[in-house]
Amino acid sequence: MATALNLGFPRIGANRELKRQLEAYWRGGASGEALLATGRDLRLRHWQAQVRAGIASVPVGDFSLYDHVLDTAAMFGAVPERYHRYGGPGDLPAYFAMARGVGGASGIAPLEMTKWFDTNYHYIVPEIPQDTVFSLASPRLLEEYREARAEGIPARPVLLGPLSLLHLSRTPSGGPAPLSLLRRLLPAYQQLLAALAKEGADLVQLDEPILSGDLPPEVAGEFPPAYAALAEAAGGAGILLASYFESLGEQLALIPKLPIKALHLDLVRAPQDLGDLLRLGVPESLRLSLGVVDGRNVWRTDLRKAFDTVASAVQAIGDERVYVAPSCSLLHVPISLAGERDLDPELRSWLAFAEEKLAEVHELCLAVGDPDRAQALRRGSDDLRQARASSPRRARPEVQARLQALTAADARRESPYPKRQVRQAERLGLPLLPTTTIGSFPQTDELRRLRAEHRRGALSPEAYEEGVRAEIAKVVRLQEEIGLDVLVHGEAERNDMVEYFGEQLDGFAVTHQGWVQSYGSRCVKPPIIYGDVARPQAMTVGWLSYAQSLTDRPVKGMLTGPVTILQWSFARDDQPRRETCRQIALALRDEVQDLEAAGLKAIQIDEPAFREGLPLRQSEREDYLLWAVECFRLATSGVGDATQIHSHMCYSEFNDIIEAIAQLDADVISIEASRSGMALLQAFQAFSYPNEIGPGVYDIHSPRVPNAPEMEAQLREALRSIPAAQLWVNPDCGLKTRRFEEVEPSLRHMVEAARRLRAEIA
Repeated sequence: MATALNLGFPRIGANRELKRQLEAYWRGGASGEALLATGRDLRLRHWQAQVRAGIASVPVGDFSLYDHVLDTAAMFGAVPERYHRYGGPGDLPAYFAMARGVGGASGIAPLEMTKWFDTNYHYIVPEIPQDTVFSLASPRLLEEYREARAEGIPARPVLLGPLSLLHLSRTPSGGPAPLSLLRRLLPAYQQLLAALAKEGADLVQLDEPILSGDLPPEVAGEFPPAYAALAEAAGGAGILLASYFESLGEQLALIPKLPIKALHLDLVRAPQDLGDLLRLGVPESLRLSLGVVDGRNVWRTDLRKAFDTVASAVQAIGDERVYVAPSCSLLHVPISLAGERDLDPELRSWLAFAEEKLAEVHELCLAVGDPDRAQALRRGSDDLRQARASSPRRARPEVQARLQALTAADARRESPYPKRQVRQAERLGLPLLPTTTIGSFPQTDELRRLRAEHRRGALSPEAYEEGVRAEIAKVVRLQEEIGLDVLVHGEAERNDMVEYFGEQLDGFAVTHQGWVQSYGSRCVKPPIIYGDVARPQAMTVGWLSYAQSLTDRPVKGMLTGPVTILQWSFARDDQPRRETCRQIALALRDEVQDLEAAGLKAIQIDEPAFREGLPLRQSEREDYLLWAVECFRLATSGVGDATQIHSHMCYSEFNDIIEAIAQLDADVISIEASRSGMALLQAFQAFSYPNEIGPGVYDIHSPRVPNAPEMEAQLREALRSIPAAQLWVNPDCGLKTRRFEEVEPSLRHMVEAARRLRAEIA
């Protein structure tokens, strides 16, 4: 029988226990000891759940209080000197200072944060100066491994590999690439591997996801000598090298050169890798971990197809050398379907969350070598897939007909940007360096109470609407008093920027407990796209029309863009993603036109996931960018020249997609820029970006309240890349996760900084 293995498990808890304890700790309402105790409880609960599901090799070290990349950097002493005043690498104050900064006059900004490859998970970018002294500074992984062994868990230590850690890090300005520090980092990894072997570990998982991208030859060439050194130190603790999210491609040729005990392949994203590796030749000492269960989506596995893949590997190398696993860590899916009592039974039968996926892994292992089980597995999978394929809920003929009728003109604005700019300037009458925000304002306890009571029927629709309108009026008055030029309604009615639309669009389903970690304590409930998408009625027009009626200043209509709704949902797997995205774009096009008809002069269609969807392999990017740009333009091109279209993007390296961003043809884009010190703007300067742009002048993911001179310095830096006539002033992102006592002074400082520079330029 093959062995059931898991690469990683969701951290947050079935009821978001980690989120609640983290936020209590940050507020001062819980001790560090209580937070650590919650972590221990969740780890044990998750280990036991995996054992019950039949997993014979359970990951240990995949849990994190905030982020696993930050954990790994801190474990090896990569803590920038400015954080030392908060404690050592293993101390919570120093850890959270790096993750989210520290507020107050003597506070400190956090490290940069960006997307984990092409997922919606955000990781903290380690900052590693050339003089960093690496050591095994924190015994966290050793302690957790002992913890698991004491509970009788068949544990396998897991951590980010050294090459990926360095490749995903940054050095302070002007320094060499972090990979130049590999020789100095390896001894610390060797020390840890030797200690784990001494504790009894017989297999240690090192994640090297950079292997699944386009690696420069000099980086790929570092793997054989590095892993030779690691394997020697590990001794009896063999190495399971894991990569995921894409094909290993040319990196497959490295495998015979690596002294590893096992290799994990993502056979959901790259099913061809198994055949390519078998043709290349699998060393007799190498075991294969087959990632045949999708770790990033929620659909039941085609067990016939997955079993045939496993069977081909078993035939080639024997079942004793085969592990069956999810394609990647289950961090990216909800924990269990057990709490989803309100889902339609038919739809529910199509789904598998983390615990159900582990059951599929176990089922596949049991079927190896048991013809009767294998036949029953195939038959059951075929029946399920046939039932789903024939379900009438999947297809809407009117949606298909509308897609067929589209022409190239539907994705073009009426006039080019220079002509639109003149019309918009006349209509809006904005000053130089106009100020605005990205959209959301703080979600208060009162708003959450209103939504919860309305959802369970304890509050009438009229009372709910009255409460939300009161919050919108408060936010509009506050923005007027602060002096912002273009206002927002604050999104008081929205639970989440994607889920809100998923609740109102046909073809979507929402869950009750389908939480997934985005970063730190921030969790989202991605909706599930199961069928053709259509908009049965207006979604935002009433709220935004009300907000505009309260003020003479322009209020931006706020929508989430088609690419982001696709990326941040669990998309259907029975048609190309581009087709689903085009359907979403047409639904949004109707909403955009209704907002324009209601008198909104500016409409923002956010695309923070635009770059996130970019394939990891360069060869596949052009096709994605073509349809992603088309979908944005389909959503936005139905309005007149005088209507100003905004978009927002965050946590993106723009150099390799700057031309595509220009092709979106948004009149104004806003981007995350403050954590990088405006370094991201270099792409816009080199390209000579033609439209208007608002680089974020302060980081909203930190509780810090930056002062006006600090923001003024950010704006001066921005003016080195962007002409004043094109520059907008705004925060990095929406303000939903902050408190009003942080937001109000920050926005006042932002407006003050803009006015100072405006007067100076004038």
